[in-house]
Amino acid sequence: MTNSNPWDADWEVSEPLARALIFAQFPQLSSMPIKLIGYGWDNVVFRVGAEYVFRFPRRNVAVELIKKEGVLLPMLAAFLTIPYPKPVFYGEPNNDYPFPFLGYTYVLGTFPKGLTDEQRASSAVALATFLKSLHAFPPQRARENGIELDHRNLLDIAQRKEKMQTFLSTLAVHISEEDRDAIANYLGQVVIDRISPREVVLHGDLHVKNMLVDEAGHISGIIDWGDLNVGHPGADLNVAYSFLPPQARQPFFHAYGEVDEETKILARMMAVYIPMLLWMQAIDHDDEEVAEEARMTIRRALADE
Repeated sequence: MTNSNPWDADWEVSEPLARALIFAQFPQLSSMPIKLIGYGWDNVVFRVGAEYVFRFPRRNVAVELIKKEGVLLPMLAAFLTIPYPKPVFYGEPNNDYPFPFLGYTYVLGTFPKGLTDEQRASSAVALATFLKSLHAFPPQRARENGIELDHRNLLDIAQRKEKMQTFLSTLAVHISEEDRDAIANYLGQVVIDRISPREVVLHGDLHVKNMLVDEAGHISGIIDWGDLNVGHPGADLNVAYSFLPPQARQPFFHAYGEVDEETKILARMMAVYIPMLLWMQAIDHDDEEVAEEARMTIRRALADE
């Protein structure tokens, strides 16, 4: 779609390179098979044996994020009620690869694609409990350990709305008139320009590619903590709209606790904003499966009971 996208790599990490780095620094793993299992905007992910995964930054911006993740995730252990990758192996840069990298415990599960509304609703209380506990971690302690304030200017609703209108112009030639009109109508109904600040510790990037479910479709893991930051809880609460069907939102918010209308406005906006980005990336990569999941996520986010 463009020659310069936020998901383009600054550094490519091949399977042979990953194998050489891992085996050189952690020879106790040298008998284990290594397999590429995916990549996000920031990192390439390899599975090592049955027990571990390694993440290698593929963009310069991800380096500080993975360092902070390695520091704070162990501190969050008592606050996390859903399985997550625990850092075990701290890799160092060398002449072949300029960035630090991390090895974690492997979390079982698959991405939540193609779930029924009933399967999604079954995770409402578990997700709410998880976020309530995460958001209770002292933000000052996180700040003292290098976790920065959210840099996405979440409070400026008017600016985000303007970005989304630009995204919609980009997507317009690739999507149906029905989907285009639904997003345009939603944006037209957002009239607030700015919301009041609130500070909690955020996962920061909760969406379909960073969540895992078990064979029954129940939430089984939260992965990719590279965007840990301190910011408005509405960013994480997007899952009430992006992941859950409308009928599961009341149980979710009941379990999470009181949430004001401004927070819900931001939560729904992020539930549309993030999959718009994923949709554009999917189109750029000719990934019809992710494009369809992004489309369905937006439809779910815009649906009401």
